[in-house]
Formats: sequence, structure tokens, C-alpha cells
Amino acid sequence: MEELILAAAPCDLSESAVCAPANVNELFEFRETVYFVFGLPITRTVFLIFLVAAFAIALFYFGLRKRSTQPGKFQLAIESLMTFVRDDIAIGIIGPTGIKYYPYLLSLLIFILIGNVFKITPFINLPVTARMAIPLFLALLTWVIFVFAGFKRNGFSYFLGIVWPPGVPAALKPLVGVIEFFSTFFVRPFSLAVRLFANLVAGHVMLTLLLTTAFVSFATIGEIGLVKGAFGFAWWALGLSIFMFEIIVIILQAYIFTLLSAVYINTSVNAEH
Repeated sequence: MEELILAAAPCDLSESAVCAPANVNELFEFRETVYFVFGLPITRTVFLIFLVAAFAIALFYFGLRKRSTQPGKFQLAIESLMTFVRDDIAIGIIGPTGIKYYPYLLSLLIFILIGNVFKITPFINLPVTARMAIPLFLALLTWVIFVFAGFKRNGFSYFLGIVWPPGVPAALKPLVGVIEFFSTFFVRPFSLAVRLFANLVAGHVMLTLLLTTAFVSFATIGEIGLVKGAFGFAWWALGLSIFMFEIIVIILQAYIFTLLSAVYINTSVNAEH
């Protein structure tokens, strides 16, 4: 609810149609220390990151601790998710060697998915993936893995194949090589991070502004009048429709990030293709 308070505090619907904070960064920056652990300050954002990790561990622990030949719905859902990541993403995209990257891809998908779900979780309402440091760290981790895998599998020919790509006319090789070099080593991690970050930020801002405006409209209808107060229902309906759409975005963005990570690893370990 802190986001609602921040957005609603300076709000006067008699003067403005939408409640918005003076600085949108207020919806994401929580620098106040919640408590200390071994003398280290823990902010709300740091706490939520650890909470995401705790939920991920609990998900697998309770989903797989009593595996049976007739699994319950929860165990079946967890096993289906694991099978999907293993067969359709890890092995399906990378090939037989993709099984080595399956634990990483599965962890990546679960972490991002839970972090995204926090956006619509009551009393949290903050996707940790809407803090640029998190998508950037995950993207750099993927970058380190696919670059290391490329050199380990193909040696120096991995780099040579990028800067002097085979199958390209000799006159175009220098230009294409420069483009491929910057694309592989600089653009990929940046674009991977920004794609996740931008989608989560946009949805979080829209939901906060619309639902905050609806909340303030209902709460102050006696002051602003029935006509302006009625707009609160429009904001609430629009916010609700975006809320339903955001559920799709939450799942889709976790899948896309994981899928692209597998694609990038595949281009490294199977560079000859």
C-alpha cells in the first residue's frame, strides 16, 4: 500500500484527473533500512529479493519432497513445469547438451516468475524485476554463461566466427563482423535486461496510478462531487482490465527471458550451426 500512499498524498482530484507522485521513482526506490543483519542494512527491496529466493526454494521443497506415482495437483504442476523447461527450452533449444544448463534455466524462470508475481501480490505490490539492477544482474549472468560456454566449446574459433562470420561475402565480412561483435558482447545483455525491466515498470506504474486514482475518487466523492467521483469507476474498470493483462505479462516475460537465455547459449555451444 505504500505506493498508493505515495501517489495519493499530493493528490487533489478537483485539480487533476489522475493521482500521480511528483517523481515516479518514488514507486520503486525504497532506501530506508528496515532492519540490520550482522550490521548490514536491509532495505525493503533487499528483503523482497530474499523473499523471492525463499519462495522458490519452498516451491520445490514442498512440491517434490513426497514424490509419488500418483502425484497431487501441486506436485503435478511443479513436475510439469520442470519437464517443460527441460524438454522444450533446455533440450529443445540447445540440444542434448542443454541438459547441463537446465538447472540454471529452471532457476531463472522460477526466480523471475515469482519476482514478477510480487507486482500483484497484496501488501507487496512491487515487482523486484522492476528494479534495473535485478534484470541487469540476471542478464549479465546469462552473458557470462554463454560467452564462457562458447569459448569452452569452440575455443578461439568462437570469437573468430563472430568477428569474421563464415558464409558472408568477403566485402561485407568486416561490417557484419563489427555488428555481430557489438551485438553479442554488448547489446544482448543490455536488451535482455531492458526488455524485462521496461515491461514490469510500465505495468507497475499504470496499475498504481489507475487504482490509486480510483481509490481516492471513492474516498473523496463527497468533496469532489458525484460527476468527478464517477470517473473513479472508469479508472477502477480500466485498472482491473490492465490487472488481468498484467497476469499474462508476468508469465510471458519470465518465459521470454528464459527462452532468450537458452537461445544465446545455443548460439555459443552450437556456433558451427
